[in-house]
Amino acid sequence: METLNAAESLAALGHETRLAIFRALVQVGPEGLNAGAIGEKLGLAPATLSFHLSHLSRVGLIRGRQESRFIFYSADYSAMDDLIAFLTANCCQGDACLPKTASCESTDKRRSAKPACEGESCE
Repeated sequence: METLNAAESLAALGHETRLAIFRALVQVGPEGLNAGAIGEKLGLAPATLSFHLSHLSRVGLIRGRQESRFIFYSADYSAMDDLIAFLTANCCQGDACLPKTASCESTDKRRSAKPACEGESCE
């Protein structure tokens, strides 16, 4: 991941509402949520939600898919994994120094349909 891409992703997640949307999508898994359910869950007006979903999509952190008349959004786990890898590259000169992420150490675990890092160990 390039530094500019990482900065754009981090800037997008630096807004409280976009961070809440992204976390909600990460928690529900690859199936995602439709826009109405996201708005209802987070108490967001449709126009506000649309603005933030558009921003997260533009930087590549989420993806939308049309199903009938609904758009379902899901976290892009590959983009999330790239951002995590960028942030932790060469951390502590290769020593295991991140105990909260130890149970989420593999890409496969983070990308599985039912993440192994649910619960307190990865929050």
